[in-house]
Amino acid sequence: MRAPDFSQAHWRKSSRSGGTGGACVEVALVVNATGVRDSKLGDASPILPFAPGAWSAFLTAVKTGELDG
Repeated sequence: MRAPDFSQAHWRKSSRSGGTGGACVEVALVVNATGVRDSKLGDASPILPFAPGAWSAFLTAVKTGELDG
Protein backbone atom coordinates (compact mmCIF):
# COMPACT_ATOMS: atom_id res chain seq x y z
CA MET A 1 0.00 0.00 0.00
CA ARG A 2 1.32 3.39 -0.97
CA ALA A 3 1.54 6.12 1.69
CA PRO A 4 -1.07 8.89 1.29
CA ASP A 5 0.22 12.22 -0.04
CA PHE A 6 -0.63 15.06 2.35
CA SER A 7 1.71 17.62 0.71
CA GLN A 8 -1.18 19.58 -0.83
CA ALA A 9 -3.77 18.83 1.87
CA HIS A 10 -6.00 21.51 3.37
CA TRP A 11 -5.71 21.14 7.16
CA ARG A 12 -8.68 22.05 9.38
CA LYS A 13 -8.72 22.66 13.12
CA SER A 14 -11.82 22.01 15.21
CA SER A 15 -13.99 25.04 15.89
CA ARG A 16 -13.95 23.88 19.52
CA SER A 17 -10.19 24.34 19.73
CA GLY A 18 -10.41 28.03 20.56
CA GLY A 19 -7.55 30.43 20.06
CA THR A 20 -5.52 29.75 23.19
CA GLY A 21 -3.07 27.33 21.57
CA GLY A 22 -4.04 24.37 23.74
CA ALA A 23 -3.86 20.70 22.85
CA CYS A 24 -5.39 20.76 19.36
CA VAL A 25 -5.28 18.52 16.36
CA GLU A 26 -5.82 19.24 12.68
CA VAL A 27 -7.49 16.94 10.16
CA ALA A 28 -7.07 16.72 6.39
CA LEU A 29 -8.83 14.56 3.80
CA VAL A 30 -6.94 13.23 0.78
CA VAL A 31 -7.60 10.39 -1.65
CA ASN A 32 -8.17 7.19 0.36
CA ALA A 33 -7.04 8.62 3.72
CA THR A 34 -7.68 11.08 6.51
CA GLY A 35 -4.67 12.55 8.27
CA VAL A 36 -4.41 13.85 11.81
CA ARG A 37 -1.57 16.02 13.08
CA ASP A 38 -0.63 18.24 16.05
CA SER A 39 -1.67 21.81 15.32
CA LYS A 40 1.10 23.26 17.49
CA LEU A 41 3.74 21.68 15.24
CA GLY A 42 2.00 22.41 11.92
CA ASP A 43 3.98 21.20 8.93
CA ALA A 44 6.67 19.76 11.25
CA SER A 45 4.14 17.43 12.90
CA PRO A 46 4.12 13.73 12.06
CA ILE A 47 0.88 12.73 10.32
CA LEU A 48 -1.20 9.82 11.54
CA PRO A 49 -3.07 8.45 8.50
CA PHE A 50 -6.39 6.62 8.78
CA ALA A 51 -7.99 4.46 6.09
CA PRO A 52 -11.56 5.60 5.25
CA GLY A 53 -13.20 2.72 7.15
CA ALA A 54 -11.10 3.27 10.26
CA TRP A 55 -11.81 7.02 10.25
CA SER A 56 -15.53 6.40 9.84
CA ALA A 57 -15.53 3.91 12.73
CA PHE A 58 -13.65 6.41 14.92
CA LEU A 59 -16.14 9.20 14.17
CA THR A 60 -19.06 6.89 14.91
CA ALA A 61 -17.50 5.90 18.25
CA VAL A 62 -17.02 9.57 19.17
CA LYS A 63 -20.56 10.54 18.19
CA THR A 64 -22.15 7.66 20.09
CA GLY A 65 -20.11 8.28 23.25
CA GLU A 66 -18.32 4.93 23.04
CA LEU A 67 -15.00 6.60 23.89
CA ASP A 68 -16.27 8.69 26.80
CA GLY A 69 -14.26 7.89 29.86
